[in-house]
Amino acid sequence: MTTTVSPAVRPLVRHGAEMLVAMLVGMALLGPLWTPERVEFAALWMAVSMSVPMALWMRYRGHGRILEMCAAMVVPYAVLLVPHWIGWLDADTVLMGGHLLMLPAMALVVVLFRHEHGVPSTNPVVRALGDRWPALIALAVTFDFWQSALVPPVWTLLLCQAAYLFWGRRTPRVQLAVFSLYAALAVVVIVVSASAGVLLIALGWGAHAVWDLVHHVRDAVVPRWWSEFCGVFDLVIAVTILIAWF
Repeated sequence: MTTTVSPAVRPLVRHGAEMLVAMLVGMALLGPLWTPERVEFAALWMAVSMSVPMALWMRYRGHGRILEMCAAMVVPYAVLLVPHWIGWLDADTVLMGGHLLMLPAMALVVVLFRHEHGVPSTNPVVRALGDRWPALIALAVTFDFWQSALVPPVWTLLLCQAAYLFWGRRTPRVQLAVFSLYAALAVVVIVVSASAGVLLIALGWGAHAVWDLVHHVRDAVVPRWWSEFCGVFDLVIAVTILIAWF
């Protein structure tokens, strides 16, 4: 027996998932910019860092009830601060509880207003930020690499190129040739010294960022969102490894 998602429910689920991703991106990119010690300011900044990108995305997509959705993210913190001031809850419980309570609060707003959808924004700033969502997600995912450079195992380069090999059915020979080059690079990394191997891995990721750019400009082989995400991701890894290496 198979179950299908109702056509009326599907846009609500997609809307909720999109907002959740926007919140996580904001938490990763904006959250670390300020780390106040007082729980009141920490809760406020956490809500703001997640609300701003979510509101921008909703405006980009043309969703309504932006203020109500932002309120659903702020109110849980405000409610939990009262028992904190009384002495019933500690600061960590307030911050964690606010995260947990905002999800049902947001779901309530989505269900009550049934995924109101208007005209997508024509504001050039909003459009520019919204159109670059793959790059922003890649920057959020790799944000911690700037503090602590990650040197992925060399086989991850093969895995990365394997994605193009799988998708690149229109140019299988080219993708297979590039995969072979990375396989040869992996062998060299294993043979040479550890420091030289790290440098080769960085250069390999940088080269793959250029490969992503080629596919993105040509709009070929893979969806453009993937080549944009992968290109930014690869470039950050390459740059952070080189910074740490030097």
